[in-house]
Amino acid sequence: MEMKISVVSKKLWSVHKQLVLLLTPLLFLPLLFTLPEKEGKCLYVVVLMAMFWCTEALPLAVTAMLPVCLFPTLGVLPSKKVCPQYFLETNFLFLSGLVMASSIEQWGLHRRIALKVLSIVGVKPAWLILGMMLTSSFLSMWLSNTATTAMMLPIANAILESLFGDLETLKQKCKSTEAPESQSTLKLHSLPSVPSEKQILSTDGSDGTEQTDPRTAEEIQLESEYQLKVWKGFLICIPYAASIGGTATLTGTAPNLIMIGQLKSYFPDCDLINFGSWFAFAFPLMLLFLFLGWIWIAFLYGGLNTRLCFNKHDRRSQAEAKAKALIEEDYRKLGPINFAEGSISFFFILFAVLLFTRDPKFVTGWSVLFKPGYVSDAVTGVIIVSILFFFPSEKPSLSWWFDPQASNTPYVPLLSWKKAQDSVPWNIILLLGGGFAMAKGCEESGLASWIGGYLQPLAEVPPAAAVMLITAFLACFTEFASNTATIIIFLPVIAELAIHISVNPLYFMIPATVGCSYAFMLPVSTPPNSIAFASGHLMVKDMVKTGFVMNILGVLSVALAMNTWGIAMFDLSTYPEWAQAINKSAVVPDVHLPSVQPLNTTI
Repeated sequence: MEMKISVVSKKLWSVHKQLVLLLTPLLFLPLLFTLPEKEGKCLYVVVLMAMFWCTEALPLAVTAMLPVCLFPTLGVLPSKKVCPQYFLETNFLFLSGLVMASSIEQWGLHRRIALKVLSIVGVKPAWLILGMMLTSSFLSMWLSNTATTAMMLPIANAILESLFGDLETLKQKCKSTEAPESQSTLKLHSLPSVPSEKQILSTDGSDGTEQTDPRTAEEIQLESEYQLKVWKGFLICIPYAASIGGTATLTGTAPNLIMIGQLKSYFPDCDLINFGSWFAFAFPLMLLFLFLGWIWIAFLYGGLNTRLCFNKHDRRSQAEAKAKALIEEDYRKLGPINFAEGSISFFFILFAVLLFTRDPKFVTGWSVLFKPGYVSDAVTGVIIVSILFFFPSEKPSLSWWFDPQASNTPYVPLLSWKKAQDSVPWNIILLLGGGFAMAKGCEESGLASWIGGYLQPLAEVPPAAAVMLITAFLACFTEFASNTATIIIFLPVIAELAIHISVNPLYFMIPATVGCSYAFMLPVSTPPNSIAFASGHLMVKDMVKTGFVMNILGVLSVALAMNTWGIAMFDLSTYPEWAQAINKSAVVPDVHLPSVQPLNTTI
């Protein structure tokens, strides 16, 4: 009997995605008949998309296109209003960031930055962990979190092998105490990029004959256990830092762009959030959380000790000297910065500076030189990245025109369209569009306002406590679902909640957006977590133990930021005029709630 149940369950699991696709529309069909017509139809589409996103019954990008099919056919929105949502100016800003990232990757500038930072911070474990986290977070501000993690992990593995030797040998040395753990470790295939990177980061003479070790077996075992802990700390800090770093810029991660897009849709008169103002708020938050995360990871995995401040001449110091030489040698192999790298560096800095200074809010930006409201961050980004497609990758020479013997091959630009086409994750752009289309449907149908009416009892919760609850809830929810899908589903409801309890919508929407990137506890939470876990050296319990405290630190950091410099920057202590117009026009159909005295709008 048990065997039959096992066989049936396996067969059901093998077709579970198809079952979700078939049963979900049937199970939620009553929504179309039991709720107000337009709100019920919109909620039906939202629930279908949420289920398909969370279960991945369909590819995320395909699910994102469902509003194009369902909103017009169900009478929620005409197609001429749905389709334009898939390429708003926010998508162009995201696209320009991705194109810039692909040019940086093509010329290896990211690797040069990584090795330079590591050579500066030093090779003691705690400093190296800090260097890895600083580098990963900085790169993920501009590159995708996944690309950053995939690039940094092989570099980390090569440095660790220089410090501690081969990992399998290390595991053998501490086998007596680590046997149960090693048996439970999930072995997955190594990343394809690891071997090639290790060959690049190899040192000569590393396979020499072993020297006699005068230490006792117990000393060797204790040292090996310490080294294995440090190894895990290295691997786990990189995806965490990449997720944290992505929150610092609007283009760093998709939820940030979802928020700015939905903010413009719901509150057209709100112009407080742009690349510069977001960076001014989120960058200090990133540094704070990064520092707290470094302290926790270094403490948990053995990096914090007296060696951090004092030099000792022992085996560890010899290994550290060898690792330092490895990093410096590999940086020397890159040679001097060539014309292409210098050009990419210039355009990258120009890209960041122009976005930051367009309209930073705390000072007058250069956008005042143009007609008000015409030049946005998207315009700035597209102008800069368009130059990459014709700017030469080799230094032009006047003598070439007068030299008949010179090669007449066409010049190579800094970036080709084929490279950009291959590097840009077009599915994410569709996912962004699906989020904007869903938000538009919720707004036009009145669904968001309808749901917001039922959230009125939450007015009794102090706003400062609500910020922590919202951040914690979304950080937990996104452990099991895509962070982009999570913010798409919940942000309209959170905006309506803020309107109904007369709190500045930004006070709830910003922490919700940042909290969606704080998924640290499970390998499936984010692609960076999955990449680190796929190395086969981490266990689920390692990520849960580390990630649980990281989530708490993240929630506290966001709460601190929102209630200090966030209030000052965005004037969060008052209910803004750009939200009052929405509040006056909000209609809550078929909801009969007792009157509630308005809250004091001061937070």
